[in-house]
Parts: sequence; C-alpha cells; structure tokens
Amino acid sequence: MRAVLIFILLLPGLKVFAYAPSNSYANGASGFNAYGVASYKVDSLKALLSATLANNDNPTDTLTINRINKLAHEFIDVNPDSTLYYGKLAIGRSLAAKYKKGVADGMVAIGSVYSLKGVYDKAQQNFLGAKLLYTDLKDYKSLSNCYIEYGRMYNNIAKYDLASSYFKQALDIKKQIKDEAGIADCYHNMGMVADNVGKSSYALDNYFKSLALDIKLHNQLSSAKNYNNIGVVMQEMEIYPKSMEYYRRAIKIWQDLKNIQGVSTAYENMGEIMMAQKKYDQAIVYLSKSMKLTKDLDDKIGISSLYADFGMCYANLKQYHIALTYLNQALKMCDVYKLDYNKAGTYIYFATLYNQQKDYQKAYKYALLAKSLANKLGSLSSRSNAALQLSESLGGLGRFQEAYKAQKEYDNLKDSLKSDESVQKLTSFNLESSFAEKQRRLAEQHQKMDDLYQQKIQRQGFISAIFFLIILCMVAILIIYYRAKRKQQNINTILEDKNHQVLQQKTDLNDQALKLNDLNNLKDRLISVLAHDLRAPLSTLRGLFSLLEDDSISHEQFLSMIPQALRKLEYTSDFLDTLLFWINSQMENFAGSSKSFTLKDIVAYEVQNYHEQALGKGITLIDNLPDSFTVLADPNSIRIVVRNLITNAIKFSRQNDSINISALQQNDNYILLSIKDTGVGMTKKQLNKLFKSKVDSGTGTNNESGTGMGLLFCKDLIEKCNGKIWAESDEDLGTEFFFTLPVGSFKEKEEEVAVLSR
Repeated sequence: MRAVLIFILLLPGLKVFAYAPSNSYANGASGFNAYGVASYKVDSLKALLSATLANNDNPTDTLTINRINKLAHEFIDVNPDSTLYYGKLAIGRSLAAKYKKGVADGMVAIGSVYSLKGVYDKAQQNFLGAKLLYTDLKDYKSLSNCYIEYGRMYNNIAKYDLASSYFKQALDIKKQIKDEAGIADCYHNMGMVADNVGKSSYALDNYFKSLALDIKLHNQLSSAKNYNNIGVVMQEMEIYPKSMEYYRRAIKIWQDLKNIQGVSTAYENMGEIMMAQKKYDQAIVYLSKSMKLTKDLDDKIGISSLYADFGMCYANLKQYHIALTYLNQALKMCDVYKLDYNKAGTYIYFATLYNQQKDYQKAYKYALLAKSLANKLGSLSSRSNAALQLSESLGGLGRFQEAYKAQKEYDNLKDSLKSDESVQKLTSFNLESSFAEKQRRLAEQHQKMDDLYQQKIQRQGFISAIFFLIILCMVAILIIYYRAKRKQQNINTILEDKNHQVLQQKTDLNDQALKLNDLNNLKDRLISVLAHDLRAPLSTLRGLFSLLEDDSISHEQFLSMIPQALRKLEYTSDFLDTLLFWINSQMENFAGSSKSFTLKDIVAYEVQNYHEQALGKGITLIDNLPDSFTVLADPNSIRIVVRNLITNAIKFSRQNDSINISALQQNDNYILLSIKDTGVGMTKKQLNKLFKSKVDSGTGTNNESGTGMGLLFCKDLIEKCNGKIWAESDEDLGTEFFFTLPVGSFKEKEEEVAVLSR
C-alpha cells in the first residue's frame, strides 16, 4: 500500500496513504501539479516573499522567516527539493535572528524530505534537533507535530512500536490543546500503523474517527487520505467495488486540490485492483500514470513499489525479461533505502515469477528470503504468501515432505487469515454502516441548521424592512429639519449682515471720533510748541527793544546788539518754517522727506543758537559729534528734536553743569546720538512717565516753565524717521537722552549737494 510520500508493501499490491503534512504546516495542495496548474496557496506565498527574497539585505524578521518555512512545508507534496532550499534558507535567517522556532520549523521540513528520500539518519538528526528546540520553547503544538513526523519516519522503516509510541504522544498533546485537526491526523497515522501490522479492524476504527473529524472541519485534503486508506483496507479484504468507490472519492479531492502525491497514490492503488482482477493491461495504464507523477516527486519508496507492481504485471503477461528488469530495479532501491516491507513483497514477486518459469531453485531462494523477512516484520499476509511460494518451489524441486510442511503452514496461516478476514469484513461493514449513520445524522443536523438559518434570514428580512421604513421616516424628518434649518440660517445671515452694517457704522463713527481727537491733540501740540519754542526769542527781542526805548543803552551798544537780534529773528523764522513742516508731517505723507545728511551740521547749528542761553546760566554746552556720521532721516525733524532736547537740558541744569552731545555708530545700520547733562536728573517715577503721555512739566533751575508735550513731539518725529528714543537718569546726577537714526549713504548725500549746487 502506498502513501503520498512513503510506500509500504503489505501484499503484492495495496499502498497506504502514509504521509501528509501536519495541519500546523499545510492543509492543501501546493506548487505546480502534473497538469501544469499553479497552486494559489504557493503562488500567494511566493508573491508575498518575492520582494523580500530578492532583497540583498537578507531581512531576518520573524514574519518573513515564518512565511519561508510555510512555503517549505507547502512544497513537500510537490517539489521536495524546493522544500530543502526554503527550509535551509529559513534556518540560516533564523540563526542570524536567534529565532529558535524558525530553526525548528525549518528542521522539521528538511527532516520530512529526507524521510521521503530514505535518508533516515539525516531525517532523525533534524527531527531530534527540532524536538529539543520545541521542548525548550514549551511550544507543545509544534512538538506534537514533530512527534507525528518522527512516527512516520519509524513507520517507514518498519519500527512500528516506536511509530505507535510517537503517534500516541502526539495524540495526548493534541487532545490537551484541543486541536481537532491534529487529533484527526493522529488517528489517521495510528490507523496506518495498525494496518501495517495486520490489525485491519483497529485501522478502520481509527480511519473513520479521523474522517469524521475531517468532514466536521471541512478538511478536504485529510479526508482524501482517509478515503484512500479505507479503500486499501477494503482492498485487502477483497471488497473491490467498495475499495474503488473510496479511491474515486480520494482522487477526485486530490485532483481538485492539484495534489500530485495523492493523485499518484490513488492511480497506483486503482492499478493494483486491476491486477487483483487480472486486468493487467488496464493495471499498467494506471501504474504508468502513477509512475510519472512519483518520479516528478523523486519519491524513492513509491518508485520501488511501482517497479515491483510493473514486474508482477509483466510476469503475468508472460513478458519475463521486462518483469525481471522491473523487479531488479525495485530490489536495488529497497536495498539502498532499507525498505524492508517493499523488499519482502519484491522477494515474493521474484519467487512467483520463477515458479511461473519453473525455475524452482531460484524461486526457492527468494521464497526463503521472503519468509525470513516476513517473519521479522510480523505480517500475517506476507508470511502466508511467502509460505505458498515456498511450498510450490519445494514441490518443483521434488522435496515433497518439505513442500507438504510449507503447504500446511500456508493452510494454517490462510485459515487464520480467513478467520481474521471474516471478522474484519464484518467489522468493516459495521464501521461503515455506523459511519454512514453518523453522516446521515450529521446531514440531518445540517439540514435543521439550514432551516433555522433560512427562518433567521426571513426574520432578518422582516426586521430589515422595518428598519428600512424607520430609516425612510428619519430621512424625511431630517429633510424637513434641514429645510427649516436652512431657512433659519438665511434669516440669521440677513440679521448678521444688518448687524455687520450697524457695527461698521459704529466703527466709522469711532474712527471719526478718533480723527477729531487727533486733530484736537494736534491743536494742543501746536499751541504748546508755540508757547515752548517762541517764548525765548520773543522775550529776548522784547527786552532789547525795552532797553532801546528807555535809553538804557547807547546807540553804539544797540548797534552792537543788532547782529544778535537778527540771529534770534532768523532762528525764530527758521523755527516757524520747521513748525509748519511738522504740521504738514502730521497731515500728509511723511515717507518721501527722508534723505541722507551729515548729523554734525544739524547739531552744530543748534548748539550755536543755544550757546548764549547756556552761558547765561553758567552751563557749558559741548559738541563732541564726529563730522563723518551720515544719517537717513528728515533733517527738519531731527533739528526740532535736537533743539528740544538741548533746551530741556539747559532748563534742568545748574550753574557749572555741563551738557555733552556725542554720537557713535551702534552697528552697521544705526547711529546712536546722546545728549547728556549733569543737572538735577529725575526720579524713577518721572522717568517711567516720559514718552507715554503728556506730563506735568516742572519748573527749571531758573523757574523756566514748560508744556510737558515736547518729548511726545520728539518721540513722534524720531519714530517717523525709523528710529527709537529713550532716556536714562539719576536724581541729582543728571539725565542722558538717546535716539537712533538709520545710517545714510555718502553717495546719496553727494548727489544732493550736486543738485543744490546747480
């Protein structure tokens, strides 16, 4: 009887399906089948891995490794060499990533292929390594799968006690973890071992248990192998129609799943039924189909089994030369790969062939070898067939007494076998009937479930209709609500527009009020400036003319004072022009009046005009401004600022105080000008009020009065020239005013001078 990957000869013919990948690794066909159809599962895995496997960086993430291992197990049924390639690839990457489970899974895949190829020492090494790793990881599900592979290997080499022990250990674990697919697999393998040792009833019991679980789980691949192996048991009992029925069920599933291993197994078993019915030409057709697929898989055990079958077919067709060629090939492979069960069957075929040719000496030789090996294996059917061929060969050699003993042994074995077969047949029919009854009940349960499901669908349809009506009502309500909402939004929009118009009008009124307030402030500033800056020159002129009126001075003295009076008048005229300029700056665009000029010119002019006033109070007015500083600003504005700051310094300075005017280049962009006095200074409170609003101007050291608006005026002009102004002061130590101006261009100043010179 032949497995998908492992073939074990029980009788001349009949192969058991003894291998399928564990459910944890594979549950369907894979790869390219004999018909050139690519399996979806393998293709999808290869597509997932294509980019990764082409990557030179060799990624070692566990997801990729698991996919590689899964692909390796999928290829076992179709292309074992691909399994070796992917298994080794997974192990290499797992070692690099220190991923123990990946190493163990790869070793199981490789061990399965070596078991298939008959390289049992390497298979055992890989299974042992995987077993140790799974035990260390406490991965009991994978450990149970490893036990199954171990059992299959020992089953291949006819160590049935060990095989049975591993299958039972696996079954215990599968039951503990409630892995029904794994339990089904264990029952299948235990049935296979029972069949190999002639316990057909126990084998059928296990096969039907496995099949029941497979049908429940919709596991088609596993169902197919159970159908095949039930067919094998039926074939052993010579119930050929039933056997063919089960084989056809199996091959239909395998063909649908594109499973090469299963299809090749079914073809061989169907060919052996033809052999049992002496339809040798039809048998050769089935066996040829099986051989093509088995060679594609490089399945050594299966090939040896098929060689023996071909040999027996051609022997029965009296084509002895061809028959001997096939049998010699089968025997050679059995010796190389240590296939004792296949070897026992091949010896029986040799003895049968030579007895047909009446070459009794050779027949006797092979019959003895078959008997010895059959006794070792403990197979009742093999011992019976070996005794029959031994009896026939001894009779042909004239050794009638020994032939009689062999015939008697054959009769005893046959009687025992027939008795056992009767029980087996009865058991098989009972088991099949019981299984059919279970299937009928299961079908009824399924029908009831379908009926309940249909009723549930109907109720669900009714509920869905109600929900649909509710949804329609809700949609209608939402539409009405939406329209009302839109109408309300339109009303709100109109109200918002009206409100916006009112707010805009209010803003316009506020702007107008601010403009009026600004104009009022401008008026106040003009008045304060006039009071502040015209008082001194007018007082001087009034005093001069008063002296002249009461003849307090002589004509010569008056004439000597005229130049000074003219300077005062010129200064006053210039001041009025400047004041008019400032008024224009408040009411017109000021940006175009800035130009480059030398700061020294402005400061020197103001110092000269206020030198006499400072000298009159005993104050030293010092101009330390460099000649080289050129600024970009409005000259008239700066003249007003400098004048205001100088007069303030004089106002709050005492006799013997000094006023120092200096400047420095603050950085590449600004010039810093300083007007520092050693006068009475200010308190912190007074300092904090400067430049913020109108202040209550105190009287000067000679009771001079002020408006408190001058510094606001200065701040306004400096900021319009893109500068900043501030002050530092200590009470009784003096005050220092600073302001910055942008650096001007010499080229611009030269162009201005050139234009003026024209």
